[in-house]
Amino acid sequence: MFRETEKHGGKIITLRIAVTGSPGVGKSTVVAKVTEKLAGHPGFKIGGIQTAEIRKEGHREGFSIQNLATGETGMLSHIKGKGPGFGKYRVNLEDLERIGANAIRNALSCDLVVIDEIGPMELISGAFAAAVGEILESDKPILAVLHHSSRHPLAQRIRKEFEVLTVDEKNRNELPETIFNCFASQLF
Repeated sequence: MFRETEKHGGKIITLRIAVTGSPGVGKSTVVAKVTEKLAGHPGFKIGGIQTAEIRKEGHREGFSIQNLATGETGMLSHIKGKGPGFGKYRVNLEDLERIGANAIRNALSCDLVVIDEIGPMELISGAFAAAVGEILESDKPILAVLHHSSRHPLAQRIRKEFEVLTVDEKNRNELPETIFNCFASQLF
């Protein structure tokens, strides 16, 4: 759960947690609950991205992407969108790079970096992948959603370097508090 890094001749311990699990199990909800609770601490800055489902008449049609520091929101993907295909969705590279990659890079000035999600859809963008790589090289605490089956080198690196927690129907209600307590004990 903690990553030791060298900085200025001393060691710094960095907390890095990734949640993974089956599609629709509640990974983003877990991260959103942790983020909301951490954001309640005065002066604590959270940067990065949060995604959300776009639903119409009970069916998922795509995903939005939001910059957590600025609130700027765009379209990550949609079934009727334009851009590279991923399953039934079309990835909006413009918003993914303008909002997503920039939000991740700008999160270097924050106390915590949140990345929801690191998966094949997002990693279609070289700019997004580069931004994630930059954050991984930093000493910033990170909370991320990791696609359950991605084999991308960045996803493999996260599996090796982070504490990876699998969200399921049995633990998804308790995980937000567990993760919050981990971060709170290190950051406050």
